[in-house]
Amino acid sequence: MRFTYRTTVLTTLLCILGCSDGTGPTTKMLDGESAPWFEDQSTQRGINFQYQSGHEQRYLLPEIMGGGVALADIDNDGDLDAYLVQGGKLVAEGGHGNKLFINRGDGYFEESSDSGDAMDTGYGMGVAAGDYDNDGDIDLYVTNYGPNVLLKNKGNGEFEDVSDVARVADEGWGTGAAFLDLDSDGDLDLFVVNYVNWSVSIEQDCFSTATGWSLADYCWPTAYNAPARDRLYRNNGDGTFTDVSDQAGLDVAFGNGLGVVGLDADNDGRTDVFVANDMGENQLWLNRGDLRFDDEALLLGCAVDEHGVPKSGMGVAAVDYDNDGDTDLLVVNLATQTDSFFRNNGTFFEDATVSVGLAAATKRYTRFGVALVDFNNDTRLDLYEANGAIGFSRETLNDRLYAEPDLLLRGLPDSRFKEVQLQGGTQTPLVYTSRGMAVGDVDNDGGLDLLIVNRDGPANLLMNQVSNQGNWIRFRVLDRHNRDAYAATVSADIGPMRVSRDVQAAGSYLASNDPRVHMGLGEETSVRNVSVRWTDGSREHFGDIDAGTTAVLRLGEGRAQ
Repeated sequence: MRFTYRTTVLTTLLCILGCSDGTGPTTKMLDGESAPWFEDQSTQRGINFQYQSGHEQRYLLPEIMGGGVALADIDNDGDLDAYLVQGGKLVAEGGHGNKLFINRGDGYFEESSDSGDAMDTGYGMGVAAGDYDNDGDIDLYVTNYGPNVLLKNKGNGEFEDVSDVARVADEGWGTGAAFLDLDSDGDLDLFVVNYVNWSVSIEQDCFSTATGWSLADYCWPTAYNAPARDRLYRNNGDGTFTDVSDQAGLDVAFGNGLGVVGLDADNDGRTDVFVANDMGENQLWLNRGDLRFDDEALLLGCAVDEHGVPKSGMGVAAVDYDNDGDTDLLVVNLATQTDSFFRNNGTFFEDATVSVGLAAATKRYTRFGVALVDFNNDTRLDLYEANGAIGFSRETLNDRLYAEPDLLLRGLPDSRFKEVQLQGGTQTPLVYTSRGMAVGDVDNDGGLDLLIVNRDGPANLLMNQVSNQGNWIRFRVLDRHNRDAYAATVSADIGPMRVSRDVQAAGSYLASNDPRVHMGLGEETSVRNVSVRWTDGSREHFGDIDAGTTAVLRLGEGRAQ
């Protein structure tokens, strides 16, 4: 590595600046609301975790990308537990290990000390949660730089590493992953996104001049000219998987993949897969049946922006934002690039970023984790983005190394977004290098909370303070195996609106989210004409349901529990 005296002095200064507590000064008011939307309660609620990048002297690319987080009911007791993925050191054996925190039932957590192989010590990136073996317990798939790990939940608080037996120990650099039933056979297949064909031995010396000096910094992924192939593993139904990536058609497209989400983009009853690529065209893998896929992102309008330019996709959200019956896409990108809001018009996607008000507000920072949900229960979707730079800039030099404040935008009645008064929705902005973020109601009070992983900083558990502004309802949607029916769609009438939401765990960045379907109701006291479109294309009706409850919708029962 080549350093100048100026580089060494400035790097030392940056390290000193990096020792602040991660909070910044209260920002100027942006609209008429002054009350905080969230409060960071990570310490008092027992989430004690700090992602270790392992950075020392060389700038090794994986150090700037992790880590991930899952909110899932690991112990099957009706509340969300937390699993956080750890990094470590890329050039040394053994790491600190991932951490599992068990929810006591009131939104307070205790660290599990006897979870078996759950404390994987690989250089961690992301995590997917799902019951792959249909035994009623949530299993975990951890993506690493190096072999990925499938952790089987034994149902007694312990996990077993079954990666080799299951044949899913991908040796590449895994990032996003999703459990999805892509062949509609009743068990969860596994889609794994890979980033770059990288190793320490091919790392390059890259320098940033954005500050006015030439500083050693992390390389762009394009510096390696080595985009990676994603993998699709078919679930054989016996605890093993088969790599069907080539047969499925994934061998025709490569990318620097990060975010992944399942959706039915063309409303044909089959689950498709969207992949956000960094510095390259996004991919939309349309499911043709029999585990055959075609990448139609360019044809359908969600590969590039309205000017035909690919962006640097990080995290992704998929939701029917405009309540027109089809699923829209939001991709968050690099600083200086706006978000990409792709509105699904039923035939194609159109880049509607400007028209929904996301152009000016979002391009100030590099966004990773993303949640497009109704935080204040007023029926309109709000937007939270977890931010952190990947390279030096004049802005980060004036604050902390790579740290940036998060963004919170509320949904308006005209379907546009507006940034809230308090930046990031907290009384004092949280300024970290944020990466993975999961959304879910950890205290079961009807408000969606956030768990954010920060590079070389403490995790933030942001508890919702505004959920009492409206009524709400939550759905647990279960298939015949008593498993969350990923990619099924719940629809209900909320006042004059027909609202549809997918059962999703994948999405955001390196994360697995609360799979329960949440709907804010505003002043409505019930939802009417509730129905579920199951992944086999059939539709089942469940009638009217009162607000303020968690309704269980089980395949074949026709009534809520």
